[in-house]
Amino acid sequence: MFRLAASMRTAAPRFSAALVRQQTPKVSASLRWYSAAGALSRDSIQERIFQVLQDFDKVNQEKLTPVATFTKDLGLDSLDTVEVVMAIEEEFSVEIPDDEADKITTVKEAIDYISHRQDAH
Repeated sequence: MFRLAASMRTAAPRFSAALVRQQTPKVSASLRWYSAAGALSRDSIQERIFQVLQDFDKVNQEKLTPVATFTKDLGLDSLDTVEVVMAIEEEFSVEIPDDEADKITTVKEAIDYISHRQDAH
């Protein structure tokens, strides 16, 4: 009886070392770091907003300046102003809340608003 127990302790293992040995997965630490795109320059914002306004037929092109108001100078009514703000949203891939959109009444205000939005593209 003791011989059997002793022989079991000294006997060769029944499992091969390859099966018993645990494989440690190799993990490579390949990380990619992305940074946010640089902020848009004020000149590029102005140029793009001018382009949006020039695409509207109702806009008086001769009076299109950075300080022009949408209604008095450019000849837009309130519905046209809403459409302009929506076009600016689409141009810069942003969503402007209604309370903020109501405050945008001039080209300069639109430029200022977009220049402060970090998510504008």
